[in-house]
Amino acid sequence: MKRILLIISILLTVTAVYAQRFDAGLIAGFNASQVEGDNFKGYNKAGILAGIYVQTDIAPAIVAGMEIKYSQKGSRRKYDPKQPDVDKYIMRLGYIDIPIFMGFRANDRSRVIGGITPGVLIHSKELNSYGEFPKEDQHPFKTFDLQPFVGFQFDFLERLSLDLRFALSVVPVRNKPEGTNYYWHNNQFNNVISLAFYYRL
Repeated sequence: MKRILLIISILLTVTAVYAQRFDAGLIAGFNASQVEGDNFKGYNKAGILAGIYVQTDIAPAIVAGMEIKYSQKGSRRKYDPKQPDVDKYIMRLGYIDIPIFMGFRANDRSRVIGGITPGVLIHSKELNSYGEFPKEDQHPFKTFDLQPFVGFQFDFLERLSLDLRFALSVVPVRNKPEGTNYYWHNNQFNNVISLAFYYRL
């Protein structure tokens, strides 16, 4: 009887797992980012993103999923040939992001998605024309970031999708300084447009 109950339990578990289909795959792409609160406009800081994802259908037209990925963000002063003597500025931030999302199928090949991305800062660096900021001029960034996002996914091959999304931090990545300077005037927030390929395994 114990063996029969064990077999039945295993069969029920396997059936439950396979009844709920999960897709998993790889992510690779890039970010175009800027930082709200600095003195520069435009998505001038490019960075890579890479990771893995898992998702499942929770209704005929609704999908839910989660990702774990490395994502480069930050800010850059765009070079102006009319002002060659202006000091350059680059902010480089690297995060481990864990987006959680839901998507609504517009048709068989496209989805509108939305969700929220908690992120943990794993490295940061600021540079000017003389190199990395000296220690006395460095101001620490917060470890935690939180970005709601909206986007669009399109399946253009059986296993390959294109993902475009926009995300903006709702908590500062760094608070307003006591004074002002040429690159920082308010609380700072990540502002990111990302484009990535999703390959289903």
